[in-house]
Amino acid sequence: MHTNPTYFPTVDNVKKAAKNLHGVASKTPLSKNNNLSKQFDASVFFKREDLQVVRSYKIRGAYNKMSFLSDGEKQRGIVCASAGNHAQGVALSCKLLQIKGTIFMPLPTPNQKIEQVKMFGEQYINIVIEGDTFDDAYNAAKTECDQKNKTFIHPFDDEKVIEGQATVGLEILEQINGNIDYVFVPIGGGGLSSGLSSIFKELSPKTKIIGVEPEGAPSMLTSINNNKNTILEKIDPFVDGAAVKKVGALNFEICKKNLYEVITVPEGKICQTILDLYNKDAIVVEPAGALSIAALDYFAGDIKGKNIVCVVSGSNNDITRTAEIKERALLHANLKHYFIVKFPQRAGALKEFVAEILGPNDDITHFEYTKKNNRTNGAAVVGLELKSAKDLVPLIQRMKDNDFFGDYLNDKPDLFQFLV
Repeated sequence: MHTNPTYFPTVDNVKKAAKNLHGVASKTPLSKNNNLSKQFDASVFFKREDLQVVRSYKIRGAYNKMSFLSDGEKQRGIVCASAGNHAQGVALSCKLLQIKGTIFMPLPTPNQKIEQVKMFGEQYINIVIEGDTFDDAYNAAKTECDQKNKTFIHPFDDEKVIEGQATVGLEILEQINGNIDYVFVPIGGGGLSSGLSSIFKELSPKTKIIGVEPEGAPSMLTSINNNKNTILEKIDPFVDGAAVKKVGALNFEICKKNLYEVITVPEGKICQTILDLYNKDAIVVEPAGALSIAALDYFAGDIKGKNIVCVVSGSNNDITRTAEIKERALLHANLKHYFIVKFPQRAGALKEFVAEILGPNDDITHFEYTKKNNRTNGAAVVGLELKSAKDLVPLIQRMKDNDFFGDYLNDKPDLFQFLV
């Protein structure tokens, strides 16, 4: 890995990368989305990297980097660390270039992603499950490199990886007729945003590039605000494709110069975007793939009448997460609420709660009750789904007036985490 702080990817090098990737990575469609174009009174285009060979743009950077390895480096083999998309890009590159690779993945990696990596890499790769987080897997991978003199394929902090990801920007400019006013691009470690923004800086300097991070992992925004690359103490790992504690050194230097703005989007809003895309457009995206689209609301006034591109970065979504995605979306919309409800220990108390306290459209989605023989009141943990956020205040008032109210749990994170 080079750490040349004055490095910027050149158009020539990105064009070489595009030639390199010919026949390996797909030229993904740039398609207009009618629903959002109508909603925002703009022309909103999706760059569909979710339709890429490995269902994300990561094949571009991995393959470009690995095709530049010397014969000696290829023979000794490569190592990478990834919770998913980068691993799939590296695995396919190993098979295509016939290089042996060891891929370190953290323990919580969904089985579906591990199976995908095996499928793309076949006999060329070996998967090692290591540690609870990406950082644990990364440290184990670096140790393997040092001990066995293998080459580490970094997911974002590498010149050839950045140039590979920059080909997304090159394609957008080839595919669009007319000028582009805004490009919304997701940020994890910064490989895609640094590459794409460099190409636009050279070839379409008036385009405003907006970087979008999850609210629970704002590593680029924090670093830009501090004017130095900053490691976050704690992150919410939910948006697994974009949740990193620290962005790349090269990526930070490029992004702080090139990006017009960096914003964060709450995880619950990202979840609602995933559900909307599926329900309205039959598009399946992973949380990181929804980031750029989730940001549009915050720019509704600015983008009116303009040409907008959202990079849809990937679709490796694990179907077992659907319940959690729905739950987070409802919480964000203020429609899902958890309470401790005090039930008088007498016949008919539950019936009274359902008939007189709940509104006609309120739904019980969670109920845990333990009867205590020597108490006048028994407490239950109750989850309620409301039809409208306006119904919450009157509901709490009815609970209090009739002595059912124990506590409201949504704003008590320590207790709340056990429920969600």
